[in-house]
Amino acid sequence: MFTRKEFEEIELEYLASYAMKSRQSRGRKYHEEEHLYRTCFQRDRDRVIHSSAFRRLEYKTQVFVNHEGDYYRTRLTHTLEVAQVARSIARALRLNEDLTEAIALAHDLGHTPFGHSGEEALHNLMREYGESFEHNRQGLRVVDELEKKYPGFPGLNLSWEVREGIIKHKTPYDQPDVKEFNPDESPTLESQVVNIADEIAYTNHDLDDGFTAGYINEDELSDISLWKEIYGIVKKENPLLNRETWKFQAAKFLINKQVSDLITNTDKNLAQFKIKDIEDVRKAPIIVQFSAQMEEENACLKKFLLEHLYHHHKVLRMVDKSRRFIKELFRVYIKFPEQLPPDVQERIKNVNVSKGSPEEKSEIARIICDYIAGMTDRSVQDEYIKLFMPYEKV
Repeated sequence: MFTRKEFEEIELEYLASYAMKSRQSRGRKYHEEEHLYRTCFQRDRDRVIHSSAFRRLEYKTQVFVNHEGDYYRTRLTHTLEVAQVARSIARALRLNEDLTEAIALAHDLGHTPFGHSGEEALHNLMREYGESFEHNRQGLRVVDELEKKYPGFPGLNLSWEVREGIIKHKTPYDQPDVKEFNPDESPTLESQVVNIADEIAYTNHDLDDGFTAGYINEDELSDISLWKEIYGIVKKENPLLNRETWKFQAAKFLINKQVSDLITNTDKNLAQFKIKDIEDVRKAPIIVQFSAQMEEENACLKKFLLEHLYHHHKVLRMVDKSRRFIKELFRVYIKFPEQLPPDVQERIKNVNVSKGSPEEKSEIARIICDYIAGMTDRSVQDEYIKLFMPYEKV
């Protein structure tokens, strides 16, 4: 039997000197007694898994809307794949797997229905009220305020490091505002690992889903050097594979190549920047990175996906449709908030600013934005039908 204190001792003994140790955490916003058997990051992971926002990821879009087929990735399956890739990298680098997993499982909690198109729609709507919407900031809002699980405090009361990992999650799509989390400091290596694991996961599973949907094919990838190499290896080793097994093997080789490159290059960076402890990590530039060659090859693959999958005419139709769904729901709720669920109406009634002021309008818009951001693709579509189809029961 291991107690929390013994786990903390194991971390000190076995993790790298630059790994984030549970004992070093900056703690929680609201004081809680430590658990007898679980470290703070283990508790954070478990709290995320049991949150309502985590469960709703099952019915939120990655690329393909849920009703288009049971095979395609959702935000939930994407999140689980990110966590798996991130744990593997963290283990190889002797980082804190519990912290890595907690950040990975939480990294998309603020995502809207319909993926980045839903986020863009809410952002544009909130600009009319002098506000904005960004899914990392919304993810922090979810774990700090919107989840209602504990009587003594709002949110999940996660540790500072997991919350930092959520808000500093940075990809080509994400440029979060991190003012309260020391923007001049680099995040933990565990957080950096999740950033790249996210990229590895979505690049590979979007490619897989694109093949399955018939939106892209092997011939179109013939000019992508990274793909040609993987394709050649798989075909040479297994020339008679059926298409389903072939797709899986190609994804396996591609992920392995990317992860191996990342681990090797990160190890070089650790030596180059003389990273000895967490303070060195904070002062250094981003350490967890691909090699220059892999970065270039990945950029070509991502450009291909942008042109052939994300800009495929059928995907763009759904993107445009989803924007209309969200825009119309938002307009109705702003004009007729009495159509919202009672708990949301109660939040609106409790807005404590001058009636009719810009501040009141902004606060109400934020409450409605929170509600829509927390919906799933399916619930948005159902609500749209109920509100706008004359013969549908409400």
